[in-house]
Amino acid sequence: MVYSVKELYLTVQGEGAQTGLPAIFLRFTGCNLWSGLERDRASAICKFCDTDFIGTDGPNGGKFKTPESLVEAAAEHWPVQKGQKWVVCTGGEPLLQLDAKLIEAFHMAGFKVAVETNGTVAAPAGLDWICVSPKADAPLAQRSGHELKLVYPQAENTPEDFIDLDFGVFSLQPLDDKNKAAHEQAAFNYCLKYPRWRLSVQTHKYLGVP
Repeated sequence: MVYSVKELYLTVQGEGAQTGLPAIFLRFTGCNLWSGLERDRASAICKFCDTDFIGTDGPNGGKFKTPESLVEAAAEHWPVQKGQKWVVCTGGEPLLQLDAKLIEAFHMAGFKVAVETNGTVAAPAGLDWICVSPKADAPLAQRSGHELKLVYPQAENTPEDFIDLDFGVFSLQPLDDKNKAAHEQAAFNYCLKYPRWRLSVQTHKYLGVP
């Protein structure tokens, strides 16, 4: 497989249960719920995505012909200081490309591998952190993992639709649109009423960092 990567850089995890974790952020190109083109948004399965996952022109993006070449590119951005190395694979939909060979190559280089997926593709074995973020009414193929992170609100689903699935953490993340402040208050109130859910705030957007 040739791995197509939009962007690749060192950052700190900005949302969800692992907020604050230093990690290499690896964004794959492509998604199965939206083409990424504005002209297709109205017909997309997920209509609220605000991520650019088209092409390989982002920071350190490119096409990588082998797992080892991609792992080497990622490892160049990890600092010299000791500490557990993490790579967070996202997209688009990362499980369209992230496979067992790449996971193994990251493990061989000392990385733990996290994935942030819409859950419509079953995850390969060996992942160290699986975060599923359901989108609209797309059927879930991955119904277990470490974290379920739901963007809230969504017209096609509610938190109650997912609470019986096999996840260790349930996170509620306010939808970032023109009504963001109202969504933040609604998510805050929902977590107070149903404390199994944790509030996930996108701290990187408040800090103005990647």
